[in-house]
Amino acid sequence: MKGEAKSTFDPQVFLAKVGAGKTVAELGRRQIVFSQGDPADAVFYIQKGKIELKVLSQQGKEAILAILDVGDFFGEGCLAGQPLRMATAVAATECSVMRLEKSAMIAVLHKEPVFSALFISYLLTRNIRIEEDLVDQLFNSSEKRLARLLLLLANFGKEGKPEAVIPKVSQESLAEMIGTTRSRVSFFMNKFRKLGFIEYNGGLSVHSSLLNVVLHD
Repeated sequence: MKGEAKSTFDPQVFLAKVGAGKTVAELGRRQIVFSQGDPADAVFYIQKGKIELKVLSQQGKEAILAILDVGDFFGEGCLAGQPLRMATAVAATECSVMRLEKSAMIAVLHKEPVFSALFISYLLTRNIRIEEDLVDQLFNSSEKRLARLLLLLANFGKEGKPEAVIPKVSQESLAEMIGTTRSRVSFFMNKFRKLGFIEYNGGLSVHSSLLNVVLHD
């Protein structure tokens, strides 16, 4: 009895090439992918660069939800019936972003188990990150929250080598993401620099020694 032929489907190849229902856009820094309130009709995948997700309240207050990196999906709420975008997605750096139409995304999820497993793994990882963010906000000091955010931006804890220099992020943005004031962020950034945990050299370098702040009780 012959065994079933192994699938030759490669998710990374699928996510690298344009095709039916798939297009790639090259974005400049601060260019908008979609805006809060736009129709939710596609999922996006980051091939290069970083994407910032932010929301605007009815009172006009803006908050950054996350900064996403290469290999991350966003806009997946449309798959669960979300009719409108709940946030604005904007390029934090120069980016290459693949747009997968909702129908194309659903088709490949049904057809290719390997891709489904990859996507489910991503969603679970994202969910764990959101839970960790909530615990971080509830129980940790603003200093620890800032240290953890900087380590995440530098990809510490993710597969692959951490980034030597992370893209420029304003202190206002950092303050929004950890729920504190710009002055507190400035104070802690100066403290981290003096202790040798970070350095400015054509960008912001984050050293693994910054973990000491996160792990210290």
